Amino acid sequence: MRAPSSSYRLQLSADFTLFDAASTVPYLKLLGVDWVYLSPILTAEKGSTHGYDVTDTSKVDAERGGPEGLAALSQAAREAGLGVLVDIVPNHMGVATPKQNPWWWSLLKEGQDSPWASSFDVDWAAGAGRIRIPVLDDDEDVAALKIEDGELCYYEHRFPLATGTFSDGDAAADVHARQHYELIGWRRADFDLNYRRFFAVNSLAGLRVEDPKVFAQSHREILRWFDEDLVDGLRIDHPDGLADPEGYLHRLRQGIGGKYVLVEKILEPGEDLPQGFDCEGTTGYDALADIDRVFIDDAGQAGIDAVSAKLRGSRITDYEETIHGTKRRVTDGILHSEMLRLARLVPASARLGVEHWADALSEIIACFPVYRTYLPEGADILRSACEQAGRRRPDLQGAVGILLPLLLDVGPDDGAEMGRRFQQTSGMVMAKGVEDTAFFRQNRLGTLTEVGADPTEFAIPAAEFHARMHRRLEQIPLSMTTLSTHDTKRSEDTRARISVLAELPAVWGQFVQRMQTLAPLPDGPLANLLWQAVAGVWPADRDRLHAYAEKAAREAGKSTDWADPQENFEERLAQVVDAAFDNPEAHRELEALVALLEPYGASNSLAAKIVQLTMPGVPDVYQGTELWDLSLTDPDNRRPVDFPARWRMLEQLDEGGLPASAVGAETKLLVTSRALRLRRTRPDLFRGYTPVYAQGPAAKHLLAFSRGDGSGQGALTLATRLPHGLEQGGGWQGTHIRLAGDMSDELTGRSFNAGEVPVGEILSSHPVALLKPEPLPDGPDPAATRV
Repeated sequence: MRAPSSSYRLQLSADFTLFDAASTVPYLKLLGVDWVYLSPILTAEKGSTHGYDVTDTSKVDAERGGPEGLAALSQAAREAGLGVLVDIVPNHMGVATPKQNPWWWSLLKEGQDSPWASSFDVDWAAGAGRIRIPVLDDDEDVAALKIEDGELCYYEHRFPLATGTFSDGDAAADVHARQHYELIGWRRADFDLNYRRFFAVNSLAGLRVEDPKVFAQSHREILRWFDEDLVDGLRIDHPDGLADPEGYLHRLRQGIGGKYVLVEKILEPGEDLPQGFDCEGTTGYDALADIDRVFIDDAGQAGIDAVSAKLRGSRITDYEETIHGTKRRVTDGILHSEMLRLARLVPASARLGVEHWADALSEIIACFPVYRTYLPEGADILRSACEQAGRRRPDLQGAVGILLPLLLDVGPDDGAEMGRRFQQTSGMVMAKGVEDTAFFRQNRLGTLTEVGADPTEFAIPAAEFHARMHRRLEQIPLSMTTLSTHDTKRSEDTRARISVLAELPAVWGQFVQRMQTLAPLPDGPLANLLWQAVAGVWPADRDRLHAYAEKAAREAGKSTDWADPQENFEERLAQVVDAAFDNPEAHRELEALVALLEPYGASNSLAAKIVQLTMPGVPDVYQGTELWDLSLTDPDNRRPVDFPARWRMLEQLDEGGLPASAVGAETKLLVTSRALRLRRTRPDLFRGYTPVYAQGPAAKHLLAFSRGDGSGQGALTLATRLPHGLEQGGGWQGTHIRLAGDMSDELTGRSFNAGEVPVGEILSSHPVALLKPEPLPDGPDPAATRV
C-alpha cells in the first residue's frame, strides 16, 4: 500500500476547481507536499462552497471541474510524483433542492414504490406512509402552495407530483394531501421528522449504505477512480453516522484494492480507534489537541480560571454538568425527533409512553463519555452510561433497566434495530451538544475548546506529550496529524496567540474587565470568548467579527439562539464588536494587548508547526496555513487562498532573496517547506521517536525529540515552549542539549558538532530548528519508502 509522507488540503468550489487544483500542483511539489488532499468532488447542491451536500453520486461535480477536471488534477499529480486523497461522504445526501437529487426526487414522487426508497432512512409508519418535509413557515401556510409546470410549489421550493394525483382545477392544498410527502412547518422538524438527517440539518438526508445495493449504487463512481488509477486514498466523512461503520470500511477497502483510508473519527481522551476499523487512522484532531496543550503554561490555569469565574459571576462550572445539560438540551430540542424514533422501537409490551422512553434514552445518551459505541466493543461504556443515568434519574431506573438489553443487541435481525440506531444517534447528540454548544459556553481559554479536545485538560508537560507520541508511533503510525481544518473553530495561528494568555492571566483579566467597562456585554462568558477571538485574529475586518460573534452567541444558546434570535441582545453584541473599531479607548486597549501577544503567539505557531510536521503520523497542511492564517470558525476558515503569491514567496526564499526573520510570515513558509521536503525525500530519518531533554535553567522551555529508529540517527526537532516565560527568565543562558553526532539545521544551514551544544546557539535565528545528521547517511531506495 502506498501511504503519504504528508498531504495538503484543498477546498474545492466553483471558484477554485479541479483545474485550479491541477495548476497548483507544481507549487505544492515545490513546497514539499507528497499528496494532494481534496474536499468532496461528487456533484453537490449548486453553489455549495464545501461539497458535503452531495446530490448525485454518479458523477464528479461539473461546478468543481467535472470528470475532466479530476483527470487533469490526477495527471498533474502523477507527473509531479504526488498522490491524491479524496474526501467522500457516505452518510448522507443533499436534498435542499429536491430536483437536483434524482434519488430524492424519485422518493418524493413515488414514495415507497420508488427504486430509491430503500436508499434513504425513512420511518414511513410514523408519517402514515408519507415523508415529512419541514419547509413551511407554519402548518397553516399550505394555503400558499401553488401548482406550476406540473410541480407543487412553495415560494422557491418545488416538489414533484405523483402520477394521477392532479387534474386541472384541483386546489394545491388538496393535491398536497395526495402526495407521498407532507410539507410541514419548519419548527416541527425538532419532534415530527421521520427521516434520519446529518445532525440537525434537514437538508441532509441519511443514506443506508449498510445495504449492499445502496453501497454499490452510491460508490460506483468512487470505485471508478481507483480502477482508472485517478486516486490513491480516501478520507471518510462522519463514519459515526453509519449503521455499521466496521462493515462499511471492510467493503470499501475491498472495493478500492486495499488503498489508504482515513476516517473522520473524533476520539475522546483515552479512546482508541475500534479494533475492527479497516483504516490507517483518523484525520488528526487527536494530534491537534496534544500539540496545543504542550504549548500552554499550566501555571496559568488558576489565573485563567479566576477570570472566567468572575465573568460568570460564580465558580467555574463543572464541565460534566455543562455537557450533560447541553446534550439534554439537544435531545429535548433539535434532535427530539431522533429520540422519538428510537422510543417507537421499544416493544409494545413495555407499557410506558413514547415520551417516557425518549426521556430515558436521552438520559442514557447524555451520560455517554464518547461519541458512540461499536458493539460488542464498548458494551462496558453503555452499561456504565445506563448506571449513571439511573443514579441521576431514579424515576427512570426501571425504564433504563428494560432498555439496556435492547441497546446491547445489534444483531442482524430486525429486532436489533434499536441497538444499531442508538449508536448512530449518540454521536449526533455529542456533536451538537458538546462541539456546537458546550464549546461556546465553556470558554476559559479558547484553545481548549477545539474539535476532538477535552476542555478540562488545560495543559500537558513535555514528558506526557512524548508518551503520547510513542503510543501514536506504535498504534497508528500512518494516521493523519493536523493543526487546522475546514471544521476547526479557530485556526492554528489564532489558537497559538490565544494560548499566550495562559502565561499572562493577570493581563488578560485586566483587559477583559476593562472592555466590559468600555463596551459591556450582559453575557460575561460570551464576552470572554468574544474578546479572545478578536485578540486572536486582530487586525480583522468588521464584517468577519460581526459574523463570528453572531454565530458564537447563537451556538452557545444562552442569550440568543438560531431558532429564536433575540434582537435586542444581538444589537448589543454588534455594538461590542463595533467598539473594537470605533471606541478610541477600546481600540487602544486592544491594539496594546495584540502587540504584547503577537511575537509570543508567532513563536507558538512556529513551534506547533514544526512539531506537527515532524512528529509520528502523516502531517496535513490545511490550505494557506504555510503562511500566517488568523481565522475563526466556518465560513471564516474557508476564505480563498492566494497561491501565486505563496509560490512567488517560496521561490524568493529558495533563491535567498527573502531572508527569513525570526518570526515573520516567511519563516512559517520556511519551516513548512523544509520540514515537508525532508520528510518526502528522507523518510528514513522519521522512523522512530526518542525524547530529547535539555539541561539547564530554561530546560522546561524546550520541546525536543529525535525521529531516529535506533539503527541510526534521525531528524531532531527543537521547539520553544512558553516564550514569554523564557524571555522573562533570561532566555536560554546556561541551557544546553547533547547531540549524538554532527548535525546541520534545515532552516538556517548552520552546522553543529557532536556533544554539548547551547540551545541558544541552535535557536539564535528562530524559535525552532530541524536538525539532520551531517553528513547524511545514504538514503533509502525510493521504492522502499512506500509502506
